[in-house]
Amino acid sequence: MKTWREWIVTNPSVMMGKPAIVGTRITVELILEKLAAGETIDDLLEAHPRLTREAIQAALAFAAEALRADVVYPVEIPA
Repeated sequence: MKTWREWIVTNPSVMMGKPAIVGTRITVELILEKLAAGETIDDLLEAHPRLTREAIQAALAFAAEALRADVVYPVEIPA
């Protein structure tokens, strides 16, 4: 099973550098907001076909670790 580090990336040119699911413009913030608003994982999967259950779990794991850590965002330096 992949860790969140394999699912979540940041890139200053994508969504203003907010952590997002690899290969998408779907941010961790969006996933958390929708879940907090009462949407289910199945709702998210239906609304965003590029998402997977594993990606949603990775977003949750990222958020949990970010709240525990001093560093909030992993940084990807563009080539």
